[in-house]
Amino acid sequence: MKKNRLLKIFTVVSVFCLGISLSFGEDEITQESLHIKIDDTVNGLMDEYDIPGMAIGIVSADQAYFLNYGVADKKTALPVTQNTIFELGSISKTFTALLASYAVEKGTIDLSDLVSQHVPTLKDSAIGQVSLAQLGTYIAGGLPLQFPNDVMTKDEISNYFESWHPVFPAGKERLYSNPSIGFFGNIAALSMKIDFTDLMEKTILDELGLKDTFVTVPEDSLTQYAYGYNKNNEPVRVTPGAFDAEAYGIKSTAKDMVRFIQGNLQMVALDETMENAIKGTHKGQYSVSTFTQALGWEKYPLSSSLDELLQGNSNEVILNPQPISFFGDALDTESVWVNKTGSTGGFGAYIVFIPEKKMGVIILANKNYPNFERVKLAYNILSTLTE
Repeated sequence: MKKNRLLKIFTVVSVFCLGISLSFGEDEITQESLHIKIDDTVNGLMDEYDIPGMAIGIVSADQAYFLNYGVADKKTALPVTQNTIFELGSISKTFTALLASYAVEKGTIDLSDLVSQHVPTLKDSAIGQVSLAQLGTYIAGGLPLQFPNDVMTKDEISNYFESWHPVFPAGKERLYSNPSIGFFGNIAALSMKIDFTDLMEKTILDELGLKDTFVTVPEDSLTQYAYGYNKNNEPVRVTPGAFDAEAYGIKSTAKDMVRFIQGNLQMVALDETMENAIKGTHKGQYSVSTFTQALGWEKYPLSSSLDELLQGNSNEVILNPQPISFFGDALDTESVWVNKTGSTGGFGAYIVFIPEKKMGVIILANKNYPNFERVKLAYNILSTLTE
């Protein structure tokens, strides 16, 4: 197992607690015992995958804990805090889904609308006959994980969709896709006649009370913005791409993401439109593999095993077409595990919450490391909380 000298010298572990100590079964846990239960696992992961820094936020009932490890920048040895800004990668899709659900509440789109109703130039194309629900949940007919490398500008995106042909019929198979949900978010913003980034930052994030969450990190917050590290341990940050803001462009902190979890658990006061928009993102659309696909989120029965969670978050499910089935409202209950992974070239993240238990975890790291390790860590934390 590798030992990172910077981690050994500069690792900072701190906890911010709201309210009294957590209850673990019959035992109460102190800050010290929380460290004892989690630190060895986290430090082991950081050593094994050479991760410079991690921030973990835990929600349990009316309490929030923040555990911070390592550094945000290896050059300056700036320690990670709950206010360090990390790239969320595809967790951004849950925000895009919320923006679209907000547009539904405002009456500017309906999920049953066809793409061509909002983009008339695509009336005679295959993508024009796809519904917004299909576009937003990766069942448009086989849109790829990424745009081709030569698709960057608005005109190139438009030409791509005009000439695109489905691989299989829409509504039959799931193929996880940035272009699919990116276009979904783009259309939602278009329907409200507001630029996507402006709508996200000035309306959605603002109404959620997320003060340090951005598409574009402003100049006065750059000192909070961690550097990610690629496979060669070079400092990197996400680069522009087609629908980058919609698909993988959000940056946030553990503190803000804890509030986002609390918002999804109906634990913070929000206006009625936003509350309903959040509920809209939780509604299951279809089942695949071991989970139910909602808008942005993936939901598992609370009885799911760790193996089932790992399967649903595996590369097999992410990269390959998966047959789907429609199920009614079978998993539209609070007895579910709701999650999303996210990565960029230098960052890895995972978020999960359990409505029935009023619990959740956000895990942020400034290096991309395997999804299965993130799921296992969150599973172990939440299992400990519910012992």
